[in-house]
Amino acid sequence: QLQLVESGGGLVQPGGSLRLSCVASGFNLTDFVIGWFRQAPGKEREGVSCIGSTGGRTDYADSVRGRFTISRDNAKNTVYLQMNSLKLEDTAVYYCATEGVAYYSGSGCSTNRRRYTYWGQGTQVTVSS
Repeated sequence: QLQLVESGGGLVQPGGSLRLSCVASGFNLTDFVIGWFRQAPGKEREGVSCIGSTGGRTDYADSVRGRFTISRDNAKNTVYLQMNSLKLEDTAVYYCATEGVAYYSGSGCSTNRRRYTYWGQGTQVTVSS
């Protein structure tokens, strides 16, 4: 069974940094596309970043490009989201997810949430002064 568990959220001041972790179990994360999404109160869930299988091609939403970095540690079966220069509008519950399809020869990725089937429980990120 594919499972994802997020951690690393918290309260941070504007301009600060956080690193979110997404630990996978039940599958080898290397072969799967992983996406990070967020949902603020009263808003739809939106794609933040994603990383493809094997080769690890990445993509970012325009709102976080240059501030957030997605990476993968295959030995730990974990994907990270390093968030720098945080803004008030980054406040949301952050989720990681996977399509649930293995791409053994590598792949790109998409931040379209409708492509993702398996989701973690989320971790709260609050940016406040």
